[in-house]
Formats: sequence, structure tokens, C-alpha cells
Amino acid sequence: MSISWIAFTLLAALSQSWRNAFQSKLSSHLSVAGTTLARFIFASPLALMYLIMLYQWQSAPLPQFSGEFIFYVVGAAVMQIVATGLMVVLFKLENYAIGAGLAKCEAPVSAVLGVLFFGTVLSFAGWVGVILGTLGVLLLSSPSGWRKLSMRTFLLGLSCSSAFALTSLWIREASLSLGLPFPFSAAWVLFLVILLQTLLITAYLLVKERHTLAAMFARPKLVIMTSLTSVLGSLGWFSAMSLQAVPYVKTLGQIEIVFMIFISYFWLGQRISTKEITALLLLSLAAILVMWQ
Repeated sequence: MSISWIAFTLLAALSQSWRNAFQSKLSSHLSVAGTTLARFIFASPLALMYLIMLYQWQSAPLPQFSGEFIFYVVGAAVMQIVATGLMVVLFKLENYAIGAGLAKCEAPVSAVLGVLFFGTVLSFAGWVGVILGTLGVLLLSSPSGWRKLSMRTFLLGLSCSSAFALTSLWIREASLSLGLPFPFSAAWVLFLVILLQTLLITAYLLVKERHTLAAMFARPKLVIMTSLTSVLGSLGWFSAMSLQAVPYVKTLGQIEIVFMIFISYFWLGQRISTKEITALLLLSLAAILVMWQ
């Protein structure tokens, strides 16, 4: 299991860093809802194809959906929409690296919520890794230091990370409550969550922002790449969280910021500062500690 959850987390982190970059580009052309839908609109068919391929590869029973499972899936789907929308708002307030960096405080939030409400147990080294990772993230949260960080940006970042943390915890609970062997449990949760998200946001845009749908399809390559990297990232996250406690997965997943900074440098033309290099070292040490667990 140890090798598998690490591999799935690294896949998720790399895919999500690219998805965030594509969404950052889209956010300058689309509304928050439109940029959020771009994450899901082509992801449902891809998730369904993955699920069908699993059943072709190996036989497994079909799931029985309990009320508990439905609650977790619906809650995760709605909360991830909220979290994604908040991240898009962050992109509009600050530059790409800072917006995504603030949202990455998900690891400590998921650790606290997991221990208090979901029965998560972390070792001492695991807590140290979570704390170091958090320090690395906070180091990136403002280009001019915390004194110049606006309260609005801080609260949006905290709300975003909290929404992502609750999404992750509910996804893990949904997968565990399904009673299917891995990876079928993760694949069902992946497909149902993405399908519900697509239907909800599309319905909203049809009622409120039909022009946004037309604007989306005016940029098909960017939308397709956003959806593709999103479904790959979700596949990695959902699979990893089916195998390992959420705080460990999310702390290792902060390696995404390493990818993000390099994408910011090579693709978006932003510079890498000494502070960012220090943060990378902290994040790397945090990743080593949780992988060691």
C-alpha cells in the first residue's frame, strides 16, 4: 500500500499543478462558474471510461448505494465546487502562485478535522511533517510578508483550504463506506462526484450565464486540457485517499507547489525568489517525513 498511495499522490499533484495553471489562464476570460465547469465538463466521460476499463480488467460486484454513501458523495461534490470557485477568486485577487499556495493549507485543516471528527490517527513524525509543510505553504502566502497580506485574501485562502479539506475527508469516507475492493471503490466515487458536479454547474450556467457556455467553447483546447488534467488529478487523489489517511496524502500532495513554482517560472514567466526556494526545502522535508510513515 505504501508505494501505491505515494504514486497516486504524485500523479495527483503533478496533474493538479497543470490544471491550476490552465484554470488560471481561463479565469481571465470566463466567470468563476465557467472556469469551475471547465474542470469537470469533459471529465465525466473520462471517469466513466476508467470505471468500465476496470470492470473489463477484473470482475467485481456492483455497488449498493447506502444513505451514508449518498450523503458523502453529494457533500463532497458540492463542497469541491465551492472550493474550486474560491480558488478561482483567489487567482483573480493575486498572482497564480500565491492563489494556489493559500489554498494548499488543506493539509493542516484536514489533520485537525480528521482527528476531531473522522477518527484519524497521526504519528508524531506525521504531525511534524504536516507542520513543516504548513510553514512552507505560509511562506509563499504573500510576496511582501504577512503584514501586507490583505484580510480578504487570507480569509478566502483559509475558506478554500477548509472546503478542500472537507471534500477530501468526505471522499475517503464515501470510498470506505462503499464496501468494494480497491480501486473499484475509488473509481465509483470519482465518477459519481464528477458527474454530479458537472450537472449542477451546467444547470446553473443554463439558467444564469448561457453566454459563459459559448465563451467556454470558444477556447476548446484550454478547456479540454483543464478537464483532462483535472480527471487525472482526481483519479490520483481519490485513489490515494482510499489507501491512506487524508492528512498524510495532502501533506505529500503539497509537492504540487514545487511543480506549481516551476510551471509559474517556465510557462507563466514568473520569477523564483529565495523565499520560494526556502519553502521548497520545507515542503520536501515534510514529504520525506510522511512518506517515511
